[in-house]
Amino acid sequence: MQQYLDLVADVLGEGTYKPNRTGVDTIAGFSQHYEVDLQEGYPLLTTKQMDGFRWNSMLHEVLWYLSGQEHIRELREETGIWNDWADEDGHLDTAYGRFWRRYPIPEETEQLAGESWPDDAHRWVCVEESDNGESRRVFDQIQYVLDSLEEKPNTRRLVVNAWHPANAAVSTLPPCHYTFVFNVQGDQLNCHLTQRSGDVALGIPFNVAAYALLTEAIAQRTGFEPGTFSHTIVDAHVYCGSGERGAWYEENLEELQERIAEVEQRDDPDAARGEDRQVSEGYREIREWIVRNAPSEAEDDAGADHVPELLTQLTREPRERPEIGIADKPLDELEFDDIQLEGYSAHPGLSFAVAE
Repeated sequence: MQQYLDLVADVLGEGTYKPNRTGVDTIAGFSQHYEVDLQEGYPLLTTKQMDGFRWNSMLHEVLWYLSGQEHIRELREETGIWNDWADEDGHLDTAYGRFWRRYPIPEETEQLAGESWPDDAHRWVCVEESDNGESRRVFDQIQYVLDSLEEKPNTRRLVVNAWHPANAAVSTLPPCHYTFVFNVQGDQLNCHLTQRSGDVALGIPFNVAAYALLTEAIAQRTGFEPGTFSHTIVDAHVYCGSGERGAWYEENLEELQERIAEVEQRDDPDAARGEDRQVSEGYREIREWIVRNAPSEAEDDAGADHVPELLTQLTREPRERPEIGIADKPLDELEFDDIQLEGYSAHPGLSFAVAE
């Protein structure tokens, strides 16, 4: 997907050095944006391998979101993607799907004067019992979207929100991809995702695949064609290592970006990136320059520097996008085997360590 390669080049070429909570430094860019036409195929990256266990992990995560669960007891049987942020019982202090399907509604005694809230009989409201036996009211944002698309598809209110400010202020990892909006244009359903923070090497490829899948599934169930997936990332960052390795990037960022600018100037706009041999070779040379000159990574931080392998991707030509097949059944009933990846061919996989 060329849009992803452009994102990588933009962040590395124009970003700033930025330490963060993980202890692994980053090169970060502000307010990155791109759009993907879903009519051209499913945007699963082909410049590195994303099928196999990666596809399994992403798909199980999306189904977990749609389940509305606040724990990972079933999810952890399929993938360890959330293990580091859950307690021993599998509970998370924040969860995307929890708010997608069960967003908390304040009780009547807690509502401020003049506010409007649905009552218990409202069709998108559910009254459920909490662990301590008390009842609570929650709102199903996904069902609201499904019903609204069938009844008033031109509405501009199809917003799904996974952010609760009070929860985010104290939770271990508040949602990164925190809100998305569906919008109908003609016979096409479009989706815009806003993300406060995005790990370019590891997180963004999963985010694109997940929300494109969600858009395709909801479009299929509401009689629309999938249209455009649009993505805005407020802090798009590339992890570049810790300790001496991270410090090296701070000291040499200007030279790195000068080298990237020189490569980009060779680019032929009429040629695909991988077909432009000068550009491909230029990024390979930058990678070799880093390997020769940057301090070695500490043994316990191996793979924390994502820059070299992202440069490897910039030498590769994106292949034809695959397709996905989704079983014709209600969204809440979808299972892993109901979604099939078809015609996927990718370059070899790359290894990146997770910054926790």
